[in-house]
Amino acid sequence: MAIADLAEQLLRYAFMRNAFAAGTAVAVLAGVIGWFVVLRGETFAGHTLSSVGFPGAAGAVLFGLPQLLGLAVLCTASALGIASLGRVAEGDRYGAPAAIGTIQAFALALGFLFASLYRGLLNGVNGILFGTLLGITQAQVVLLAALAVLSICAMAVISRPLLYVSIDPDAAASAGIPVKALSVAFLVLLALSVAATTLITGALLTFALLVMPAAAAQQLVTRPPVAVLLSVALGVAIVWLSLATAYLTDYPIGFFVTSFGFVVYLLSRGVRRLSLA
Repeated sequence: MAIADLAEQLLRYAFMRNAFAAGTAVAVLAGVIGWFVVLRGETFAGHTLSSVGFPGAAGAVLFGLPQLLGLAVLCTASALGIASLGRVAEGDRYGAPAAIGTIQAFALALGFLFASLYRGLLNGVNGILFGTLLGITQAQVVLLAALAVLSICAMAVISRPLLYVSIDPDAAASAGIPVKALSVAFLVLLALSVAATTLITGALLTFALLVMPAAAAQQLVTRPPVAVLLSVALGVAIVWLSLATAYLTDYPIGFFVTSFGFVVYLLSRGVRRLSLA
């Protein structure tokens, strides 16, 4: 009965219903794409694309353009830059991370330049970094839901060859799969998804949901379909628990999302060690 009373209290107000709906959409989308991000070892690329939200939004505000357009353009450009500069010589294990870090540093520098050139208030840009999950409108919920459906449908189309490429790129290339083109397509899809979700939930929250549930799921199960479903389930559980805790306390939801995600990951590592002992 106490749980039912709590649920009724949490869903009493429209802003909380919108927050739960938007958070669920982001968790599902991030759980699916994030599993491939972790599998492919592209978490640093995901972090960079999330960070690009700051210069993208600041540049859009400076030039009087829609923030979504600025985010989409700069995130896509960064994804193409990562795909291009990340192709390093054979045996150069540090080349790709260095290239990605260089792109991130340059993008953040652009953000600070745009912010310094703009003479007004950049409250919207602060929202890009830290999110406004509790201030989401119903129209934004519909936008996020549509984005999640489109992105997941796109992932469903490329998931099988992408899995093959991620596990054994040489064998995939021998089988006639366009490895480089598929890798670039995934990065662009990741960039566009991050751009749209960052606009509503913030860069830090998006990146946390992109990595933590997927990393925990990969510690617990090995079968790809089950791991993706578990990644989604963990993400949704983290978001719901974080929203409930933030509602009952005075602390920001981003803190709870990252904290609960970190605890889930630590627990998954513990379970993995016990199973291997």
